[in-house]
Amino acid sequence: MRLGVRIRLRQDPLAYIEDLSRGSTAEVMRLPWGGWCVRDTELAQTLLRDPEYNVGGSVFFGTLLPDRGAQVEVGRAVRALLRDSVPSYRAVLSEAVAALPVVSRWPAAGTRLVYRCLADVLLHPGTPGEARALLREAAHEGVAVRSAHVWQRARAEVVRARLVTALAEEVRRRRLRPHDEPRDVLDAVLTVCPRAEMADRAVADLHLMMFRAIMSPVSSSLAWSLLLGCLHHTGPASWPWPVDHVVREAVRHRPVPWMLGRTLPRTVQLGGTVFESGELLSVCPYLLHHDGRHWDAPDVFRPERWAESGGHGPYVPFGMGPFSCAGAAVAHTLLTESLTALTDHAFVTVSGGDARAVMSEGNAPRPFVVHRTPDPPSAHQTGRR
Repeated sequence: MRLGVRIRLRQDPLAYIEDLSRGSTAEVMRLPWGGWCVRDTELAQTLLRDPEYNVGGSVFFGTLLPDRGAQVEVGRAVRALLRDSVPSYRAVLSEAVAALPVVSRWPAAGTRLVYRCLADVLLHPGTPGEARALLREAAHEGVAVRSAHVWQRARAEVVRARLVTALAEEVRRRRLRPHDEPRDVLDAVLTVCPRAEMADRAVADLHLMMFRAIMSPVSSSLAWSLLLGCLHHTGPASWPWPVDHVVREAVRHRPVPWMLGRTLPRTVQLGGTVFESGELLSVCPYLLHHDGRHWDAPDVFRPERWAESGGHGPYVPFGMGPFSCAGAAVAHTLLTESLTALTDHAFVTVSGGDARAVMSEGNAPRPFVVHRTPDPPSAHQTGRR
């Protein structure tokens, strides 16, 4: 990839992919870093649903868990666990938000907040050894959400290696004394990964993969929702939109997934171009969410659009078709619960906010500062908010 492309991607990856799309007349455009992107919205939706395009396993798991049946089982097991943990998440959330300082730096503060509320479901409190301490460090030090800075990524890699070693030891312990019902994400993964088919360290790697798959989209989308809501409503009154609409609009306006990619299982012809087996073909949720033929004023952050009956286009913040995220509904619940707790009975503003994304595994917000002042108890009692 040329240096100029790297610089533009670093400056504003979403603006770059949009410019690339506008400069192309083909339905499927070549990407400078390799592979292809389907820029035509109708073809992109067809592709995401097409059984031929979705043959085989998910590229998300790579070679770690190649069997499609096992991939589906892991997704369902983790989703069920997270769904059952929503009440405990909600209970911890109120304490975690109350403990936030008046001024906090985001998105790091959001990542720590989400981790605090999910810590026990990621690794249950009875886990012995240093695994829980290292998982907490991983959440705080750029393992859960990949940093844009090289020096931070180097430090995160050291933490990641230590964590995988500790998790592999915990896997060994649990295989000696298995539990009938999963207590945390590691147990859920173990129910699908019997000893004969997967080594302890591979299970540890898979747990870490699921940890990141949970933490990164939830914490990044929470940060986007808070940032965009505050940037577009700067008055002294509370937000004029339902929290659910803010979340929906935030993940439309700034979807965390960068590309939804699939490796073609066979030679196909799409948009007048022949693609050989093994080619990487992707769909960009951001482009689909900003197609003016399907969305009213797509470049404008408008939570009120979700109260309107028309003007909605394809909405794929968690994918579409057979490989859509199994935990999409649970993730949305965690987001709305978190944003409600942050904005209810409090005056929230941001400074240093910038709506441009920074490239991580997905589209993450740039650092900004949140000023959150809780309402006095008398305001709660009079129903001011």
